Amino acid sequence: MRLDKIISRSRLVDLKSGDLKGALEELLAVSVAKFPDLKSDSLLRSLLQRESTMTTYLGMGVSLPHVRVRMPRPYVLAVGRSRTGIRHDGVVGDDRIHFIVMLIAGERASSYLQVLASLARLLKEPEFIDSLLLAPDLDVLHERLLAGFGGIAARPIQAQQNRINRLMLREAERVTKGAGCGALMVFGDTFVGGIEAGTLQSKFKTILVTRNLIDAGEDRHEFAETIQVRSFSKQRMAQLRSAVLVALTRGVISFNDRICCIGGITGSNQFDTLVVVDVEREFQTLLTGHADLLPDDVKPEVLERVIAVATELAVEGREGRPVGCLFVVGDTANVEKLTKPLVLNPFYGYKEEDRNILNPFMDETVKEFSSIDGAFVIRGDGVVMSAGSLVQATDAEHALPSGLGSRHAAAAAISVATGCISIVVSSSTGQVTLFRRGVMLPLTERKITAG
Repeated sequence: MRLDKIISRSRLVDLKSGDLKGALEELLAVSVAKFPDLKSDSLLRSLLQRESTMTTYLGMGVSLPHVRVRMPRPYVLAVGRSRTGIRHDGVVGDDRIHFIVMLIAGERASSYLQVLASLARLLKEPEFIDSLLLAPDLDVLHERLLAGFGGIAARPIQAQQNRINRLMLREAERVTKGAGCGALMVFGDTFVGGIEAGTLQSKFKTILVTRNLIDAGEDRHEFAETIQVRSFSKQRMAQLRSAVLVALTRGVISFNDRICCIGGITGSNQFDTLVVVDVEREFQTLLTGHADLLPDDVKPEVLERVIAVATELAVEGREGRPVGCLFVVGDTANVEKLTKPLVLNPFYGYKEEDRNILNPFMDETVKEFSSIDGAFVIRGDGVVMSAGSLVQATDAEHALPSGLGSRHAAAAAISVATGCISIVVSSSTGQVTLFRRGVMLPLTERKITAG
C-alpha cells in the first residue's frame, strides 16, 4: 500500500470553519459520504478526546488528528486547508492551523504508528507545506499531495540526463554481477521528488533509499525493499551508512554481502557515482564474532526511529543550544536492574501507544526531556519506559577514544552488561554514535550540515 493511493480528490476541503471542531465535522462529512459505515458522531468524540489529552499540532500550521476504529479498510485520509487559519488551544502564541490532515485507521492496520510517523515527517518539511498553502485550487493541491506522498518527479529529466542515467544503470548492473553483489541499492533522492515508477527494471534485488514517504508494498515488482532515511547533507549518497545499517537490521542483506550502490547529488536528476560496499568490512569491528547487530527483542523500525530522533537532536539541538543525550534500546528487564531514576519518571502512567517512540507526537516530548541528565530507556517494541535514568554498569574491557566522556562510557558499559543497543548524541561535536557489545560505530560525522 502506497499512501498516495488513499489520497482522494473528493476528500480535500477548503475549510470554512474557524475552530477545530467545525473543521473536523467538515472532514468527517466528506469521509462518511464515501464510507457510510463510519459514524461521524463517535469519530468526532474520539478525535476531540485525543486532542484534549495530547495535542496533534505538529507546528508550521499543521495538525494531524488521528483515531483507530473498527472498519474493513486500513486507512481513510481527509485533508482540509484553511487560508485564514483555525484557532486552537494547542497552538503556540498567535499561530493558527492552516492544514488539517485527518487519519482514520482500522484496528487491524499493523503499520499504523509507522504510517503516522511518516506522515508527520513529511508534514514538517517547510518547502512542502509552503507549496500546499500556495496551491491556487484543490486540483493543484491534490497533485502536490500526490507528488509529496508518492515520490512523483516534479520536473522532467532532460534527454541527455536520461542517456547518462541509462548508461549508469547498465554499468551498475554489470558491476553488481561482476562483483558478486547481493543487491543493487539506488538512492532515489538524486531525483527531484524521487524515482518515477517504471524507471528502473533490474533482474537483481533492488533496494530504494529515499527520504520520501513511500510504502514499498505496491512497488515489489520494481523494488524488493524501500528504506526511508533522512539525509542531513547534499553530498553524494550521504545516506549510505545509515541505509546499509537499516538494511542489515531488517534482514534485507546479510553481514557477508556486497552491495552495489548508485546515486548522485541530491536533486541533481543525474546518477554520477557507483560504489561497492563490503558490509562485513564496513561494520567489521561491530560484528566481530557475531552476525546479529540487532538484539532479538528490538524491532528494526524502533532502532530506525531512535536513530532518526538522535540525529535530529544532533543537528537541531534544543532552543538553539547543542544537546547531549543517551538512548538505551532493548533488553529492558536487564537494563532496569542496572539503572536508577535521577528524577521522577515523566512517562509514568501514560498509555503505551502514547509513549511509543514510533508515535510522531512523541518527538517533541523526547526532545524536550533530552536536556534531563540520564538516559532514555526504551523497550524493544518502542515503548519509552523512562527518562533521566542513571546507568550504573561498568566496562573495563573496552577503551574509548580520547575526548569521549561519561555519557559514551555509560553507553559502552550498558551495551556490554546487557543485550541492548545504546545510541549517544554528543553535545560537543554533534556526532551520533551507536554502541553494541561495547564496540562503537559513528553514524554521523562530527559536524553535520543540515540538508
